[in-house]
Amino acid sequence: MHFGLKDFIDVILVAVVLYQTYKLMKNSGTLSVFSGIISFILVWIVVSQVLEMRLLGAIMDKVVSVGILVLVILFQDEIRRFLVIMGSYRGWKFLSKIFSSKKQVQADKQYVAAVVLSCMNLTKKKMGALIAIQQDVDLSLYIHTGEKFDADPNARLIENIFFKNSPLHDGAMIIANNRICAAGCILPVAHNLNFPKDLGLRHRSALGLSLESDALVIVVSEERSQISIAHNGKLEISITTETLQQILSGEREVVNFC
Repeated sequence: MHFGLKDFIDVILVAVVLYQTYKLMKNSGTLSVFSGIISFILVWIVVSQVLEMRLLGAIMDKVVSVGILVLVILFQDEIRRFLVIMGSYRGWKFLSKIFSSKKQVQADKQYVAAVVLSCMNLTKKKMGALIAIQQDVDLSLYIHTGEKFDADPNARLIENIFFKNSPLHDGAMIIANNRICAAGCILPVAHNLNFPKDLGLRHRSALGLSLESDALVIVVSEERSQISIAHNGKLEISITTETLQQILSGEREVVNFC
């Protein structure tokens, strides 16, 4: 049997897909289900192809034929996230770099100062906050769950929205295209079993959205008076305002402390 370059590329692509699926399942807390699926496939191959057990092989063939539908139901959130990322602007980011200028890059970070200042003031006042900043993946799905408006990022406005008596303080604020476009939004909650028990719903929501998109999600804890940030399935807790500014400016990446 000839093993050529095409077969080598095929093996590499399968390995990459399996590794990425493993990472996705690990972040979403469904790694045990993924392990069970892989184990079943291996048993199915041994029974059907190696041992050639007709009866058991036929039964397992029927299970596999309907298994795709079951997998879609079980992993609908993970599949939706994968399709959103594949179809997002991030995949074509290199095109924007070709046609963009330095002035456009600087304009993309106009919200940084207002967000950092408001987070610093909120920690001093022991007030909680949840702020999601859209990157390449569109957050319209979550924007529609809250109250939509259009405003410049302003520290005083952000603090007023998260004031304890404000009707919007329990939800999340979403910033997109250098504008505050919604507040009081509902974000997906992470169900990771390894999530620290001492962190609350805001932190779970921040991690949940970071698993569903590439948004930067900032959490200000009113109990701890500390700032945390989530990005790409990673949650870094208790960061300084200087670190927050570096992350928002793209000078530093989020480190997973969760």
